[in-house]
Amino acid sequence: MTTTLEKGSFQFPAISGAIPATDQAAMDDAVRTLQERKDAWVSVPIRERVALIDRVMADFHALRDRWVAACLEAKGVESDSPAAGEEWATGPYTTLKQLRQLRMSLLDIERYGSPRIPGGVRALPNGQVAAGVFPHTGYDKVFYSGVTAEIWMKPGVSVEALPQTMAVTYRQKPAGKVALVLGAGNVSSIGPLDALYKLFVENHVVVFKTNPVNAYVGPLMEQAFRSLIEGGYLRIIYGGAAEGAYLCNHAGVDEVHITGSDKTFDAIVWGVGAEAQARKAAGTPLLPKKITGELGNVSPVIVVPGPWSEADIHYQAAHIASMLTNNAGFNCNATRVVVQHSGWGQRQRLLDAMRGVLKAAPSRPAYYPGARDRYEAFIQAHPEAERYGSADGANLPWTLITGVDPNASDDICFTTEAFCSLFSETALDATSVADYVDRAVEFCNEQVWGTLNATLIAHPASLRDPKVAAAVERAVTNLRYGSVGVNYWAGVSFALGVTTWGAFPGHSLDNIRSGTGVVHNALMFDQAQKSVVRASFRLMPVPPWFITRAKAAPAVFRQLASLEYRPSIGKVPGIALAAFS
Repeated sequence: MTTTLEKGSFQFPAISGAIPATDQAAMDDAVRTLQERKDAWVSVPIRERVALIDRVMADFHALRDRWVAACLEAKGVESDSPAAGEEWATGPYTTLKQLRQLRMSLLDIERYGSPRIPGGVRALPNGQVAAGVFPHTGYDKVFYSGVTAEIWMKPGVSVEALPQTMAVTYRQKPAGKVALVLGAGNVSSIGPLDALYKLFVENHVVVFKTNPVNAYVGPLMEQAFRSLIEGGYLRIIYGGAAEGAYLCNHAGVDEVHITGSDKTFDAIVWGVGAEAQARKAAGTPLLPKKITGELGNVSPVIVVPGPWSEADIHYQAAHIASMLTNNAGFNCNATRVVVQHSGWGQRQRLLDAMRGVLKAAPSRPAYYPGARDRYEAFIQAHPEAERYGSADGANLPWTLITGVDPNASDDICFTTEAFCSLFSETALDATSVADYVDRAVEFCNEQVWGTLNATLIAHPASLRDPKVAAAVERAVTNLRYGSVGVNYWAGVSFALGVTTWGAFPGHSLDNIRSGTGVVHNALMFDQAQKSVVRASFRLMPVPPWFITRAKAAPAVFRQLASLEYRPSIGKVPGIALAAFS
């Protein structure tokens, strides 16, 4: 049998969740309550909002162990496995960090009228404005030494006008709205963070529908967010596509946000089949409401040639492989295409080092529905694919497809998000390193599907060449991605909280690609274009999310979660010790 995949992100197969679906009467009641409370929410004073966040943080911190345990059980990961660190990182730590950042922004709004920008503001050579948002706190400076991030604004925003584009809903006090948040199933913090964004940044009350894949976090979220539920500002609903469709089209729902697939987005906006195509052609969407979404990506990593040492090669091989192995490959920001210069003498050496990392990494259960079918579609297209690790039972092997023809514009590796344990590599011809960087940017922008995140890796010696340095800066400017990383996985922009997370602006409803709108964005910028994260070529200590540092990750991220809940200088030595262990 031949399996085919449509271009873009994956088609999510229909499944039933572990919790019975909410019936229509209960959904109607939830929306009715939110409609009654939506204007009251807009008027809730800052101090009361801070108190609500404090309650959420306390309640969330109290159940953090249960939260992580539920995620591990569902994904088939043993509690004492190094992979447990991922659930601490993308669950309690990320959620508590975002809550603390929102709390700080609210207090800044009360005192100064808008959140303070910790890293200053600068005008870029092309006229855009960039705000330095990370490190956000002194603790960030300690635990993310060598890492910085900016948010670049859309063209037309001036340095002087920038403060007026922050915390806009707190300045204008708009009428209340009910927002439907359709949560994702792969990372446990996505749904809570999306709900928090709608509540505290956009000032909407929220009906949150869990994803069937991770519906088990719903009851825990009900406990952690009970202060918001008791106030009538949040309701949690269970179910699948039918319940989602009912809520999307509910007269009491004012707008929708989805994290998931472009296929699901299109079904919501246009419907399915021939009627959907006719609606697209006529420009008459089935859903006439505002809808935003984060919808996946074929995430590229551009490797800039340079004089890499053996240590450099092994570090960056682990870096690139870790972008795939995190969460067993079920991330929209996972490495999918490694782009190299065909003439770089160390191209094969880097590939060999990546193979070594994959061989040493234990294979993982393919817990996400439809993974095996997607995997097989790539293998059918590329039977030469290299497989590392066990494919027995529920597991899929780590898989690398090398030497994909960059001129094959319709190759599945470029057009389709694998959303499993597989990535590819391609090599571009170029007359110089600077020429290669320019060609790589054009290749990623024009041939690789999606605009969510892209990463560049460049050795400091390469950047000492003015032509190469200029090409890399052009790349950062010209890459049409919502998050760009330089020497640091751009996907980490998801977790930093003060950075934006979402597609590059400009997609139309009839060609939505990676989506529209942003989330996270704790400093509440209204005119953000992209986030740019930069780091030293090699960090010390090696980040605990690297697969080669996985044994340290559970202790590090558990303690970081505790620090975000209740900051204390006394907690720093223990975290540092765990990070260097």
